Amino acid sequence: MAASASPDSSVERTVIENCAIATVDPHDTEYATGHVVVAGTVIESVGAGRAPDGLANVVRRVDGTGHLVTPGLVNTHHHFYQWITRGLATDHNLFDWLVALYPTWARIDAPMLAAATQGSLGMMVRGGVTTASDHHYVFPQGSGDLVAAELDAAAGIGARITLARGSMDRSEKDGGLPPDFAVETTEGALLATEEAIDKHHDASFGSMVHIAAAPCSPFSVSTELMRQGAELARRKGVRLHTHGSETVEEEKFCHELFGMGPTDYFASTGWLGDDVWMAHCVHMNDSDIAAFARTGTGVAHCPSSNARLAAGIARVPDMLAAGVPVGLGVDGTASNESGELHTELRNALLVNRLGTHKEAALSARKALRLGTHGGAQVLGRTGEIGSLETGKLADLVLWKLDGIGHSSIADPVTALVFGAAAPVTLSLVGGRPVVEDGHLTRVDEDAVARTARTEARRLARIAAES
Repeated sequence: MAASASPDSSVERTVIENCAIATVDPHDTEYATGHVVVAGTVIESVGAGRAPDGLANVVRRVDGTGHLVTPGLVNTHHHFYQWITRGLATDHNLFDWLVALYPTWARIDAPMLAAATQGSLGMMVRGGVTTASDHHYVFPQGSGDLVAAELDAAAGIGARITLARGSMDRSEKDGGLPPDFAVETTEGALLATEEAIDKHHDASFGSMVHIAAAPCSPFSVSTELMRQGAELARRKGVRLHTHGSETVEEEKFCHELFGMGPTDYFASTGWLGDDVWMAHCVHMNDSDIAAFARTGTGVAHCPSSNARLAAGIARVPDMLAAGVPVGLGVDGTASNESGELHTELRNALLVNRLGTHKEAALSARKALRLGTHGGAQVLGRTGEIGSLETGKLADLVLWKLDGIGHSSIADPVTALVFGAAAPVTLSLVGGRPVVEDGHLTRVDEDAVARTARTEARRLARIAAES
């Protein structure tokens, strides 16, 4: 049990008791019946039985009977803007899907992105996410201040966000997939990324916003942008993110254009290291996995999207055995229409059991670790989030497991991962409720849905008329 922090009688406290607890700490400590005390923005104590007597300034007591408390889920890869293009190109592989959707995405503007952000992030938060990373790389000419639009919309939901400021400078005329007017110049992308870092990145403890440098992918970005993007990120002290080894077509593209596979190409451009994480990493050989393990390069595993686009099964058990940091990602909701990370706990477990490791691939607890501590590790925030420990941020979720969907499963972690999607009774970010009784606390969900529908129709109309 974590030792209680020195009490401060002036700070407001929330006490959660009578619940099962999975701390996901370094020892995987669990309590069949325990308590969590939140003091201000941080966890003051977590342990077995009832909370200590005599706590000062307790403003709320929560009876967690029939519930499991876990760390908040951490989403390591998403494309929020895709919320308003769901349900399209449903029978395509990655490259055909991109070709089909880029002409529509290239028409996105600030109001559209704001609406999509609230829909995407709201859906995830309602399902237990407390920190989310969004890789936004579509910056059409004349679209407005998309970074500010996204961050303002995200602030309204209340979750922590890592905005991976993406970029593309390889368009159709250069052999890439995006339309010419939907990409930036190399210099323009670098300047805009640096501006986003300078204006919005907050490295302090408990920060709500991190910015990462994130050129989109090897097939939509020049080698110059990859190299200079890495140099910029390290000069500014931020993390680096991109897509990697997602499909066999990408592997072929890299060999034809660069004379080497994706991992070797990333190494040649400075894109391996413990400040880097890649999305997907489906097609990795033993040498690739060893390189990621040796350098500490992280992976955002997106099982539902990988299946939706028929990309394949990532070698997650082998990555974990080698010591590669791995977290979970929803990916964009145009390739994972549900948009919920808690379903990825189950899908990661089930999909990986279809691979060579079969039933030994992942357990319920390993899946939960991927979605919490693993995500925090990939985003470089294990000192703050990803486990329930004294002094860490009070980002936690209270899952209801005594309803019909879970009532006959004795083990709560098994119920959460193997069972139906569990309702969220309470979710805290820095001690503040963002979900109560299954609903977002800071926005009108019906209004978010109406706005998203309106902006989706407007985008479809503009794209059809173009």
